[in-house]
Amino acid sequence: MEWKKEGFFLKSVSSNKELKKMVGLRAADLVKDGMKIGIGTGSTVAFFIEELGRRVKEEGLRIQGVPTSLGTRLLCLEQGIPLMDVTRCDHLDLTIDGADEIDPSLNAIKGGGAAHTSEKIIASMADQFILIADKTKMVSSLCRKFPLPVEVIPAALSFAKKQIRLLGGIPEIRDAARKDGPVITDNGNLILDIKFPHPPNDLELLDAQLKKIPGLLETGLFLGIAKKALIGYQDTVEVVSPKG
Repeated sequence: MEWKKEGFFLKSVSSNKELKKMVGLRAADLVKDGMKIGIGTGSTVAFFIEELGRRVKEEGLRIQGVPTSLGTRLLCLEQGIPLMDVTRCDHLDLTIDGADEIDPSLNAIKGGGAAHTSEKIIASMADQFILIADKTKMVSSLCRKFPLPVEVIPAALSFAKKQIRLLGGIPEIRDAARKDGPVITDNGNLILDIKFPHPPNDLELLDAQLKKIPGLLETGLFLGIAKKALIGYQDTVEVVSPKG
């Protein structure tokens, strides 16, 4: 069940499981023999990985995957998906990843899994970056309900929080669910989730302003990167192109 805190929704792993599975299976059909693919992070992508693994084992699908997180790497290894190191890669045919919010232009918020820095790098390498999600992730505007994650090095934490407040945001360090203390990213950094009482109208300006803060590595805003999205509805998967 999705849960919320002070009006802002946070990530749910179990909600809309059947829709997520339907989308993940459909996304796996887009992968062709010989492709190098970026493999995202999250509950919807987990179904994509499972189906890819089945195709590798049963159909002899030949691919090389580049995972966006340690969690994804472990899932891919369990499924027998051949992997390559991202440090040896500068181009991908396709990247498939989930999202926490998607607007009509296919701008997205990512980072609910604390992997958005690597996710953005791997998305940007691909000829096609495709978002996969269930219908609940579609919104009219970003930063209204889901907080915007940013990755911050520990030394910059207090300064970054101060600068974010000056931009009109309310930053909150993300606590881990099953350990004491904060979430630590694969890069060894912290996540701040930013709420906006007055949602920003200019997302590109906000993204640029946040990136100017020393020690703030990357935002969860994915603007103008996705070429299309696969969105799961009750009886179908809809292929969505950017509007506007």
